[in-house]
Amino acid sequence: MNEYTEECLKTFLKNQGQLFDELVAESLEEAEEFLEDCMAVVVDSLEDVRDYLEESGMDVSGMSDEEVEETAEVFALDDGTYLIVEG
Repeated sequence: MNEYTEECLKTFLKNQGQLFDELVAESLEEAEEFLEDCMAVVVDSLEDVRDYLEESGMDVSGMSDEEVEETAEVFALDDGTYLIVEG
């Protein structure tokens, strides 16, 4: 089971609209439950994001770092890590 930081949960709550048309969580507890249910991951670098997305079947080879970071499933965290949520 992943343990999500408070920053991670707050970032997801604030920006969940980039991936979902409707709110999927309204509190930190709901956000944590949702992220656990969909097995969201936190990775350390943009290169790790690329690797994860490629392993998931997305072709990111022609995408710039900025395009990868702006992918709806990717949430950049203030500490330099990334939350990846598969919608």
